[in-house]
Amino acid sequence: MRATSHLRGLLETVLRESDIPWPAKTTIEPPRDKAHGDLATNVALVAAKDAKMPPRALAEHLRQALLAADTGLAEVSVAGPGFLNVTFAPAFWQQTVLDVLEQGDRYGLLDIGQGTKIQVEFVSANPTGPLHIGHGRGAAVGDCLARVLRAAGFTVETEYYINDAGRQMRILGLSILYRYRELLGEPVTEPEDYYRGDYVKDLAGQLIDREGRGLLALSEEAATDACRLHGEKEILAGIRKDLQDFRVHHDVWFPESKLLAAGAVERTFDDLRAKNLAYDKDGAFWFATTTFGDDKDRVLVKSGGELTYFASDIAYHDDKFHRGFDVVVDIWGADHHGYVPRMKACVAALGRDPEASLKVILVQLVNLLKGGEQIAMSTRAGKFETLADVVAEVGADAARFMFLSRKSDSHLDFDLDAVTKKSMDNPVYYVQYAHARVRSVFAKAAERGLVPDAASPALLARLDTAEDLELLKLLEQYPDTVAAAARSFAPHLVSFYLRELAGKLHRYYTVNQVLGAGDEAVTAARMRLLQAVALVVKNGLGLLGVSAPDKM
Repeated sequence: MRATSHLRGLLETVLRESDIPWPAKTTIEPPRDKAHGDLATNVALVAAKDAKMPPRALAEHLRQALLAADTGLAEVSVAGPGFLNVTFAPAFWQQTVLDVLEQGDRYGLLDIGQGTKIQVEFVSANPTGPLHIGHGRGAAVGDCLARVLRAAGFTVETEYYINDAGRQMRILGLSILYRYRELLGEPVTEPEDYYRGDYVKDLAGQLIDREGRGLLALSEEAATDACRLHGEKEILAGIRKDLQDFRVHHDVWFPESKLLAAGAVERTFDDLRAKNLAYDKDGAFWFATTTFGDDKDRVLVKSGGELTYFASDIAYHDDKFHRGFDVVVDIWGADHHGYVPRMKACVAALGRDPEASLKVILVQLVNLLKGGEQIAMSTRAGKFETLADVVAEVGADAARFMFLSRKSDSHLDFDLDAVTKKSMDNPVYYVQYAHARVRSVFAKAAERGLVPDAASPALLARLDTAEDLELLKLLEQYPDTVAAAARSFAPHLVSFYLRELAGKLHRYYTVNQVLGAGDEAVTAARMRLLQAVALVVKNGLGLLGVSAPDKM
């Protein structure tokens, strides 16, 4: 980021002095081939018309002006029809160490968001059973995204939508009641559709401990409601605990029942009617989503009077925008991909730009592996590995890192055995060990009474090997990574960056002597470089919600 902004500043000055306006289509980015320099720009190509010069002639003019104006550039060359390739001097990159050490845990914090209000809604699993690892991946993605957006200067609020008013909650009540009667020895018929997990039996057992046989005296409806309320309360408490143990925080827990009680659904329906976007047909109430490109209109209220999920979702998103959010982010399972166009239509109907105001992140399934075999998961059938079990086995660090190790819409194989190994083949260990390795170097130096000189331009001038420059350039890219992750709502970019930085650190350590360099100034310079690397690794792991241990 510093390199890009520095070069842009120089170019803007040269163009301004030549009375040439800055072209909107200017790009400044690393060239595909590193041999061509650190950055490349098309500014001469897109400014040639206003400059009334051939692109290569303008590029040559800019080249000479840049070299004359700034010693931070080592080389500027003209390529092809008028591209400029720029190589920075080592001193420019060495400055990065000073920046990192001075800013510490603030290095990488940006203001590109400028306080834009964003709501990130994630997990939002029905309180019908414990969280499984699919929910865990969504939790890690949502929490990390919120951290990244805050680091980039956005104002972020996280939310969990509690689906406490739908058909699934009634099935939960019936499931608990079935187990309650079964445990009391009552004659029962197994329901066609119910939750079979052992946790349902546990909930039924709790009711027996509290109520004895009391629920048997109630009507079917009253007994079902009592079971549903008990199950919802206990399951939701378990979900909160699991998320807390997983280092995931939600600022707001928003119940669907609150939305319904406040009349929000009816108000939204009235708004749609007023805009001629909803109508009655065949005893049902329809939303004209075809107006916004959907393949067919969608039912909001069924002929029997039951609300569809879509009806509540429209009202819920309307409520979000009325709370003042500029952008709302929904993190859903990949099986909801067909729902995205409908929700875009909903946002458009509410008078918002669906592309700018709504971001939907899809999270693919996780294949959980143990002993080389896949573990089957199904909440309804009771065959699933809970998030709590996974965290208990491998730890929150390993689980979070693995969930964020790939793009969220890519399938993920999570090998429980692999992430517990203390080896470089374990990606979690690989990155965390980069921080621990640096702390080990400083601990050994302290044992020898070695205190490295403070970082200064003169000292850091010793960082002149190819490996030095590779690390320096990568450190400078960290703020760019945070910016890219925030702008593209892609938190996995931080994970990718950390693995690359850890890889270069480990290679650096094997190629370059640090404490045994044979030159006190070189040793001090390399220690300060490693210190900067450790700080950036720690900052990046913090965005992932992963710790940076000093020892491993």
